[in-house]
Amino acid sequence: MKKLFLLVIGLVMTVVANAQFEQGKYYCNGSLTGIGLSYSGTEKLNLGIEAKGGYLVADNWMVLAMAGYEHSGLDGVDDKFHVGLGGRFYIIENGLYMGVNTKLVHGGSGYNDLMPGIELGYAFFLGKSVTIEPSVYYDQSIKNHSDYSKVGLKIGVGIYL
Repeated sequence: MKKLFLLVIGLVMTVVANAQFEQGKYYCNGSLTGIGLSYSGTEKLNLGIEAKGGYLVADNWMVLAMAGYEHSGLDGVDDKFHVGLGGRFYIIENGLYMGVNTKLVHGGSGYNDLMPGIELGYAFFLGKSVTIEPSVYYDQSIKNHSDYSKVGLKIGVGIYL
């Protein structure tokens, strides 16, 4: 009886998780990026905010638009703004996802860069539609790989509508 109960609970959890990533749902997210763990050759440590909006075009496949702001406390390092487009695929229906994106980054003093990136994260559901989403990301700088490419950690709150 105990095994049957655990099997039914597992099945219900799978069905509920699957329902979150169905075609036609909208998504919005706010994230803290960097969180003191982002590192690049020129910035060392920084902190930023990012907003994302998305739409599930097919089951487990999402397209995203994003905008963000990054601030570094180091002297001589300009604040940066970025806008971008990306996609996300939910690898398994319990919330593990992989994303790809491309950002156009602009900073003071004429800094402009195109940064393709990848992200691996997990959507941990707090309720029916609200998630906490920790992720690890890598952004590749086209302008100068060694100074501006970035590996970091972000944590966000997502809402699936």
